[in-house]
Amino acid sequence: MIADPAVTPLTSSHLPSPSLSRTPNPSPVSGLPLASPNIMGSDFKAIPLIDISPLVEKIDDPAMAGDEGLLDVVRMLDDACREAGFFYVKGHGISEPLMTEVRDVTRKFFQLPREEKLKIKMTPQSGYRGYQRVGENVTKGKPDMHEAIDCYTPIEPGRYGDLAKPMEGSNLWPDYPSNFNALLENYISLLRDLSRKIMRGIALALGAPLDAFEGGVAGDAFWVLRLIGYPVSDDIPQEERTDIGCGAHTDYGLLTLVNQDDEICALEVRNQSGEWIYAKPVPGTFVCNIGDMLKVWSNGIYQPTLHRVVNNSPRYRVSVAFFYESNFDAAVEPVEFCREKTGGVAKYEKVVYGEHLVQKVLTNFVM
Repeated sequence: MIADPAVTPLTSSHLPSPSLSRTPNPSPVSGLPLASPNIMGSDFKAIPLIDISPLVEKIDDPAMAGDEGLLDVVRMLDDACREAGFFYVKGHGISEPLMTEVRDVTRKFFQLPREEKLKIKMTPQSGYRGYQRVGENVTKGKPDMHEAIDCYTPIEPGRYGDLAKPMEGSNLWPDYPSNFNALLENYISLLRDLSRKIMRGIALALGAPLDAFEGGVAGDAFWVLRLIGYPVSDDIPQEERTDIGCGAHTDYGLLTLVNQDDEICALEVRNQSGEWIYAKPVPGTFVCNIGDMLKVWSNGIYQPTLHRVVNNSPRYRVSVAFFYESNFDAAVEPVEFCREKTGGVAKYEKVVYGEHLVQKVLTNFVM
């Protein structure tokens, strides 16, 4: 069952008084109580919308402690991560014309003749970077009805020893459109910084130090960019067709920011009752969701949410997803300040992020 598209703008008035809803222990930021140990879970009917402009403007300011606007955003992030694992952000500082241009240049690439697109085809020799055709990406053994370009943080040979060997190399950029490379490089740089700021807010929401997700955790955060095109089902041969643009899954890393086409409802998020809720396009916003690594770091305080894409629209759909991850060689395990809030016992085993990613990449494609 799919619920009607819905978006709920979150303001501080939506949140209970901190004295009623949070443990009263002082956090590393004056005025912000520590996160409570209740594990996320709800039958949410809408995805919250958060204006993060106070966080974007002030999170790097040494004098930001006690700023009520910023602390309101932190509380909203905590609420959203617990209840839905998904949220929209506006006031993020990335211009809407740039977001549109990124989608437009992606669409222009996918409109090229197949032989042109295949010049940057993904192969094991390319470090699993580049273009894949419709059906070559698989989720739980089933082909996904989308085409895509996958880009990763460039990895110099030998940087991580054998750990990263299958993914070593640089990204494959197409010759056309001519501005593709420069535009995307700039966009990636902006989203890396935005993601870092949001993760600082999430660290505060958990009652952790501001830089808890930096240094050895994500101070050299690995990133992934997927530029995805979802064809109209009638354009896919009948024998290859399914109704799933991307099968139900959770994301691997810390935080995902999705720049999706306006006016096409296709991204669906599942609540605890099994009901699929549309992540309705909201122009100028990013759809954000938390991933598997944040679940482990937080010892389950924050849980990633299953989501999928079903493009029943008569229009081709473009989505550009940016994944902000841990350091490639980070050993990810529940951190002490989150274990203390959840009974003192680690609920998840340690995992090296790069091993987790490589294992997923090696089984995600049929080429």
